[in-house]
Amino acid sequence: MKKRQFEKGNPKLINAWASYDWANSVYPLVISSTIFPIYYSSLTPSNGIIEFMGYGFKNTALISFVTAIAFVIVAFNSPLLSGIADYIGNKKKFMKIFVYTGSISCMGLYFFELESIHMGLIFYFFALIGFWASLVFYNSYLPDIAHTEQQDFASARGFSMGYIGSILLLLFNLSMVLNPDWYGITGSSEESSIKAMKYSFITVGIWWILFSQYAFYHLPVGNGSGKVTKDIVWNGFLELKKVWHQLAHYPLLKKFLPAFFVYSTALQTVILIATYFGEQEISWENNDQKTVGLIVSILLIQIVAIFGAYATAYASKKHGNILTLIVVNLIWAGLCVFAFFIKTPIEFYIAAAGVGMVMGGIQSLSRSTYSKLIPETDDTTSFFSFYDVTEKVGIIIGMVMFGTIDQFTGSMRNAILMFLILFIVGAFLLSRIPNNRPHSTIK
Repeated sequence: MKKRQFEKGNPKLINAWASYDWANSVYPLVISSTIFPIYYSSLTPSNGIIEFMGYGFKNTALISFVTAIAFVIVAFNSPLLSGIADYIGNKKKFMKIFVYTGSISCMGLYFFELESIHMGLIFYFFALIGFWASLVFYNSYLPDIAHTEQQDFASARGFSMGYIGSILLLLFNLSMVLNPDWYGITGSSEESSIKAMKYSFITVGIWWILFSQYAFYHLPVGNGSGKVTKDIVWNGFLELKKVWHQLAHYPLLKKFLPAFFVYSTALQTVILIATYFGEQEISWENNDQKTVGLIVSILLIQIVAIFGAYATAYASKKHGNILTLIVVNLIWAGLCVFAFFIKTPIEFYIAAAGVGMVMGGIQSLSRSTYSKLIPETDDTTSFFSFYDVTEKVGIIIGMVMFGTIDQFTGSMRNAILMFLILFIVGAFLLSRIPNNRPHSTIK
């Protein structure tokens, strides 16, 4: 029986696309933001220094540098692979490759130990690459599956489904970490909790693979129809160059990308280091309170972010995308000022609630705003590859700057001042773009 192919704009196709957010969002929540940072910190010696390749690194600085290197690979490979995918007309196949690479690497984190730090960081490295590389293909589907007037809410739906799905798995993981005996996990209190964290990495990989299948089943293969030639490897970079030259014909897009680059540098770095900040800079009474507090804080962010994504979509419909993004950037700047001074758990919870309200909204609205700004074309992957590279280069710069400040000053708080400046500059750059009127496209 032949599979039914839904037409562009069909709610079932949009839901199938958004379901990949449900599948993949367990990685950024459990691995990037919650369980893995706590597990990683638990392995760190009391002085906070990890010996790696003959050098002593502050643990948070080391993970920042490894993350930056992984994003260098992602930024380089994304245009190469997306160009190939568009050229041969099968971006779904490439999306699958990175999904399976990332999910299997997540399971490999079970073997992450201080004694085998090199192998553990390799699994961390490839899990990160798998997640972020899959997103360039996933994001590029947005203009393929939804009409312009649907894209804000389609994007918000994806983020919201991701928050809900990842919360469900995190709650399960939390119950394992706090009550390992419920699941037959033996050992002392600390040993059994550590085992439960390691099992959590396996659940992420299984969840990611399992729930990706619905999106894979319904998403179209792609729009390209070219044949493989000797130049195919460099086609993606040629497409990026082509997009770069096309920017001259789309002045709003040309103004939006520098603004996005600046504020995304701060945004993505904050998301990646938030739990490490809470682990080191907040005065917890004991390790148990710290573990529960950090997980509860991330859960709070995820729950509030569901409402934040939709609230931002509604605000953009009423007041326009650009004005809404400016306001959200200024809110982020205010949160940076608050975060610089926080020390107590309750202050950390308040900051977490504020972050949740604007985190999903700025990501979702940035994606849909860019989707509206690009020209109508079948070559959507090249434009979203450019968007993806812009974001990844920002993350590289952000993580290197953060890691350097953290390594040489010994405090993560000093890096917050960098984020504050970037959000303010981002809002200023956005202010140069005419605000689209409600119920209209930006073009």
